[in-house]
Amino acid sequence: MFTGIIEALGTVAAIEMKGGDMRLYIRTGTLDLADVQLGDSIATNGVCLTAVELPGDGFWADVSRETLAHSRFEQLQVGEIVNLEKAMMPRSRFGGHIVTGHVDAVGEVMRRSDDARSIRFSVRMPASIQRYVAAKGSITVDGVSLTVNAIDGDCFELNIVPHTAQQTIIDRYSAGSAVHLEVDIIARYLERLLGSTAADTASGTDNTGGLSMATLAQAGFLHR
Repeated sequence: MFTGIIEALGTVAAIEMKGGDMRLYIRTGTLDLADVQLGDSIATNGVCLTAVELPGDGFWADVSRETLAHSRFEQLQVGEIVNLEKAMMPRSRFGGHIVTGHVDAVGEVMRRSDDARSIRFSVRMPASIQRYVAAKGSITVDGVSLTVNAIDGDCFELNIVPHTAQQTIIDRYSAGSAVHLEVDIIARYLERLLGSTAADTASGTDNTGGLSMATLAQAGFLHR
């Protein structure tokens, strides 16, 4: 589990294609690896990778075909800069939102513009995740926990403050950049719960203890 607060920038040092999948070597720069052990998770541009070797200045990770199919890792280049975050520990300050490192889709930066000292981006998202993204809600972009300013059709708007731009790869984005997107996990589970309740109602199943629109309203989550 991660928070979406980037700890360091790393560099893709080596890429090996093996038997249809990939092996990556990431040099971790200023990221402190003193408390990282083999098998630990490190989010790389928002993708949860498992450290299988720790040479000292970085880590090797195996990237499965499943991960390749849902990320832009097949387009990675040696020398590319990546966002890094170690897995959250129970004593960590929770500065962002709950991030799993399981990328849902690849989006595309459509526009970039300056807004005083901040940068505004418009990012197009595929239809498969649009229902999970809401104005003022949270979304993870290449592992960075961000707030959605607004929704405009199939795009969402972001405002990036100078600190975030400087400490992540976001300042390198331009129109056409491909980015990893992970939606808020709460939205996914809420849909699943509501979907199950609707299915039970349609089938005549008694599920009075489940989540429903009525119970959400009673709890104050829905307002007329």
